[in-house]
Amino acid sequence: MRAVTLDRDEQHAFARSALALRYDPTDAEAPAAITDSQLLVPRRVEDRRDDLWTVFDRVPENLMKGGLHGRSRSGRAMSTRPIPGTDQNVKLNRALWMLAPAMRQMKA
Repeated sequence: MRAVTLDRDEQHAFARSALALRYDPTDAEAPAAITDSQLLVPRRVEDRRDDLWTVFDRVPENLMKGGLHGRSRSGRAMSTRPIPGTDQNVKLNRALWMLAPAMRQMKA
């Protein structure tokens, strides 16, 4: 996956997919308070690469650790919470592990 470089649009597509996995896009009551762009922001200098592996590492880390600032549906400032349960972490990771090879195949 390190040999596969994702352009900006592909990175955003991956991050949007991760948001849809974490926050139900059909739930008008609880829309995602954060954007796909926020999921792509690296937390470390080493994570500033555009390969699939690094994007794959960056996106779930930002989702799972929380601390991203956004606005609630009512407009109130808020920050995301970390994903507390192992079950939710495993479920999200499994789904992203299925998405990453699909991205790699698209690029091949």
